[in-house]
Amino acid sequence: MDRFREKTCIVTGGARGIGAAIATRLGTEGCTVAIFDIDEQAGKYRQRELEKNDIKAVFYKVDVASEEMVRQAVEDFYAKHGRIDILVNNAGIGFSGKSIEEQTLEEWRRIIDTNLTGTWLCTKHVVTYMKKTGGVIINIASTRAFQSEPNTEPYSASKGGIIALSHALAVSLAKYHIRVISISPGWVDTSHWQVPPRQPQLTPLDHEWHPAGRVGKPEDIAALVAFLASDDAQWMTGTNITIDGGVTTKMFYPDLDQIQKLLAKLLQDEETAQTLIKLAEKLHTNKDILREIRNKYLSTS
Repeated sequence: MDRFREKTCIVTGGARGIGAAIATRLGTEGCTVAIFDIDEQAGKYRQRELEKNDIKAVFYKVDVASEEMVRQAVEDFYAKHGRIDILVNNAGIGFSGKSIEEQTLEEWRRIIDTNLTGTWLCTKHVVTYMKKTGGVIINIASTRAFQSEPNTEPYSASKGGIIALSHALAVSLAKYHIRVISISPGWVDTSHWQVPPRQPQLTPLDHEWHPAGRVGKPEDIAALVAFLASDDAQWMTGTNITIDGGVTTKMFYPDLDQIQKLLAKLLQDEETAQTLIKLAEKLHTNKDILREIRNKYLSTS
């Protein structure tokens, strides 16, 4: 397909992971791609990879939390190409996993500044030029915006903020024919899109947990971004789209049947899983069995 011929895009955090897959997909469909990333080595690597595939690409070293760096890069890209049609705000950093009592204000600000303020800053400066022709802004949020594991407060707050920011921008920018949409990915394994690429470290259980049958790939997100950025999605704005293999719609009750199924998938052995469940039931009423197992099979002496 050539849906984006003669169009340009900026992908923040485009050097690796989901951002790299998005840059590649849009470029493959004819877009001239600008990668904004703080990692210069990875950014130049990604630019070379794109150019090997006959994609017009340029890399800018940008910390999206720095307004001056964002302003200069956007200004330079527009000066060279005369238009900005698509902005994908993908740049983001993760969390330390520390408890709320151990989290520092510095960590909070760093995550909010990169993930949320960076999205706002890039949008602010791109709109100066995008409003001349219209365009699309796609913000990468996360399913962490509406479901959480413990000790993820700064990250979850930043991703929730991106969803709220996106629908606010959609209303504000509609008069310029600019659509704004957020995407909330679930578990996406980015191993193949790292610099250098890595082998995935996934178990059968990781895939089984997803109703769709597998963990997500960056290409899944890139395909959705390409659709949303195209004229095929011109009646879509102000919404958030969850793409997570069905995990957030799945109810789970941890009864023994479910646990046995998960064990069978993890061990790739139904008989062993069944035996472990039966053993667990016996251990519940007879702790002597547990002591015997420990002494016979788990003793380090």
